[in-house]
This record gives sequence, structure tokens and C-alpha cells, in this order.
Amino acid sequence: MSFNNILYAVDDRICTITINRPEKLNALNIETIQEIKTAVDNAVNDVCEGKKMGGDGHGVFNSIEHSPKPIIAAINGFALGGGCEIAMACHMRVASAKAKFGQPEINLGIIPGYGGTQRLVRYIGKTKATELLLTGDMITAEDAYRLGLVNYVTEPEVLLEKCREILNKIVTKSPLVVAQILKLANAYYAGEEKGFHDEINEFGNCFNTEDFKEGVSAFLEKRKANFTGN
Repeated sequence: MSFNNILYAVDDRICTITINRPEKLNALNIETIQEIKTAVDNAVNDVCEGKKMGGDGHGVFNSIEHSPKPIIAAINGFALGGGCEIAMACHMRVASAKAKFGQPEINLGIIPGYGGTQRLVRYIGKTKATELLLTGDMITAEDAYRLGLVNYVTEPEVLLEKCREILNKIVTKSPLVVAQILKLANAYYAGEEKGFHDEINEFGNCFNTEDFKEGVSAFLEKRKANFTGN
């Protein structure tokens, strides 16, 4: 299976999907999201070739979160914006000591658009999540571990090894029971789907504002944004 922006490999029943856009610091774009969707569906369904997939970011990330097979995010570097959101959509997260997390969308005059306002609150609580969402600040891997955002922090050279260690334990269990546990863990939050729906609507509204235009211009011009509330 060939992709432009991700690496896909299967070894001893464990699939590894790696975002591979080093020249863009592994930032997400539409093509990358679509490739992730194809790769995740491929891993879940055990098919041999990619399928043409559509859908928006929420559809992709929801397919990760609701996968009947466990998905672990290995974070080695910056997981900001969409990168943080895709990590939070996974069932578990393992970070290298040099990883950093954040939702800096507010600096561009927009909100997180792929579940960030919902999942960050779920994982670390409303108080700290609100702070990070409103300030756009980053946190370290150790802070993420302390707050409950990641399961483990490792040295970079053993990051994938730690993920495989966890998965090697899980693959010895009943696949049916694993799928049931993942489904039931997600069911705990079933009453909050309205939050995701509202986020989608508000995210779309952001693009019609002058503040969004100013935020993007300021970012590209490497200056401080002057937001007016319009």
C-alpha cells in the first residue's frame, strides 16, 4: 500500500501508521487526513489495497476512536492543533520525552475543528483544558502525563518499542472482548455528541470572520495578531 504523506506497515499483527511530512513538521492537510482514514479502515478490515475515502476530519477521527481494534498514538515531537486532536482520538498515547502538546488554533482566530474542544476536556478536565484552549499554550510530555493525557513517557529511541509492548499484551486477549471494551469505554461519552456537532458548526463559522483572516496573516508575516472581534 502506497501513500504520499503517511507510512503504513504491518508486522506480526501490529499495524504502524506514521505521519510522514517532515518538510511540513507533520502538519495535517486534507490529503493526509484522507490517507489516515484509508489506512485505519484498511487495518480494521484487513484488506490488501487502499480504498478511495472521503469525509471530513471528524469522520476520520471518529473512525479512529470507534475502531474495534486498539490504536495507540506514538508522539515524538510537536503534537499541536490537528496533531494533538488525532492523538486524542486514539485509544492510548505514548509520548517521547521531547514531545509537546497544544491546541494553538486561537492564535489564528479559530477554534479546534477536529474534536479538540471535546476530547481535551474529557482527558484532562474542564479547568486545565479551558486554559490551554484559551491561551494556545503548549505543555510538555511530562505535563501531559501528569494531567492524564498520555499513558507513558519514554525516551525517543524506545517510543515504538513501548507501543508494541502494550499491543503485544492486547493481541493475546479475545478480539471480541477487546472490541467490546473499546465500545463500552466510548459509550461512557455517548451523551456528549452534541458537543462535537456544535464544534463543527462553530468551526465553520470561524472562517467567515475578520479575526481568522488577521490570525492567518499575522502567522504568515510572523507578527503578533491584532484581533478586533469581527
